[in-house]
Amino acid sequence: MKKKNQVNNSRREFLKNSSLATAGFFIVPRHVLGRGFIAPSDKLMIAAIGAGGKGADDIDHFDKSGKATIACLCDVDDRQIVDSVKRFPNAKRYKDFREMLSKEAKHIDAVSVSTPDHTHAVAAMAAMQLGKHVYVQKPLTHDIYEARMLTQAAHRYKVVTQMGNQGASGDGVRQLQDWYNAGVIGDVHTIYCYTDRPIWPQGVGRPTTSSPIPAGLDYDLWLGTAPKKDYFEGVLPFNWRGWWDYGTGALGDMACHIMAPAFAVLNLGYPISAECSVATKYIENWHKAYYPDSGPIASHITLTFKGQNGKPDVELHWMDGGIQPTRPKELGSNEVMGDGGNGAVFYGTKGNMMCGTYGIDPKLLPTSKTNEVKVPQTIARVPNGDEGHYAAWVEAAIAGYGTDKAKNLSSNFDIAGPLTESVLMGNLAIRSYDIQKKNGNDINYPGRFIKLLWDGPNMKITNFDDANQFVKRTYRDGWSLGV
Repeated sequence: MKKKNQVNNSRREFLKNSSLATAGFFIVPRHVLGRGFIAPSDKLMIAAIGAGGKGADDIDHFDKSGKATIACLCDVDDRQIVDSVKRFPNAKRYKDFREMLSKEAKHIDAVSVSTPDHTHAVAAMAAMQLGKHVYVQKPLTHDIYEARMLTQAAHRYKVVTQMGNQGASGDGVRQLQDWYNAGVIGDVHTIYCYTDRPIWPQGVGRPTTSSPIPAGLDYDLWLGTAPKKDYFEGVLPFNWRGWWDYGTGALGDMACHIMAPAFAVLNLGYPISAECSVATKYIENWHKAYYPDSGPIASHITLTFKGQNGKPDVELHWMDGGIQPTRPKELGSNEVMGDGGNGAVFYGTKGNMMCGTYGIDPKLLPTSKTNEVKVPQTIARVPNGDEGHYAAWVEAAIAGYGTDKAKNLSSNFDIAGPLTESVLMGNLAIRSYDIQKKNGNDINYPGRFIKLLWDGPNMKITNFDDANQFVKRTYRDGWSLGV
């Protein structure tokens, strides 16, 4: 953040030029308002890139913290921004985040990024390079390379960061950590994470005919870094998740929520290998359909992590499309595993534990042990849990880079970056399946698909070079990450 005098001057200028000033809004010293009140000049000035859908929900949470002002709203689609404009009528409006950052750099302190996955990195990096603190929705990025670059940039530009997987700040994750730190389940060697997603189209072919671009949508700007392809009805505002050009599938949508507890408990780092099996649709005559533009309808991915400090290697299984692991033997026949459709199960050398999405409702197995086993609390709780995920970032940004508040954020990029890279390793395995299919390898038969060996520090597949094209994708002309 800027020096205090510079920040206050820029905020006064912004407020003076806005409609707030004409409404009789004044900068009032904190001592005049009284104890417990925050002067407008002491609030975090936030610009939102993506102001509809989840973006609208994010900025609503920032506003509810009582310590932020929503200064700018940016969205390529006029239809999506309507509610946010009504809620924040004094915020300046933009369609192109590059124009917004250029014009408003002096007036904002932080940026919230809640766009489709393929735009996360370029928007966040542009803000960080201006010294703006950033809150970026999950998954942090579309590609592994982008995640690494943002993680490094946070320290280069000395900004406060947080990814939007709010469950990382919940009490459930911390309870799992406490049990593990106390040795209740011994050394974890296997983890199963699963989800009922996708709930949007996947495993389908891209439409061959284009549709009229809706009024109010700047489609070329929405495409951003993605290849220039015709618009088709239904891709917006939600179903882009299933298309590799824009989204990261079921993994990208849910794994940052469901795998996050495993990373918090075990500090996993980078995987050393990845392999997968996928479900594809059958078409007439029982022929398996090949649709490389979208994710599969279901997948089972296995990531292996090297054991640390003499502990065993950890095998993490990801299952989506409704596939679920075998129920733990200690779980009663009528008891719910995870939260039903989603969850994680940890298998240790002395016992097992499980949780639902976001780490909610953690339980030891058998579940009767949950209330019987008492362990010391070793991990500090975040006030208001997952709701506090937003407020914690606002407060840390006000405190500044390098402060304890910033270092202790539950999903700052030092945490979110490696987690996102591991999530995207699963997609790397899926897309390697696509490559082999394209090359003519008949992988419908056992033994034809390989295990990818991953050199995490160097971001490289060491045994199947064709897969490395997905570590860092090529942007469309006119777009750059700027590193």
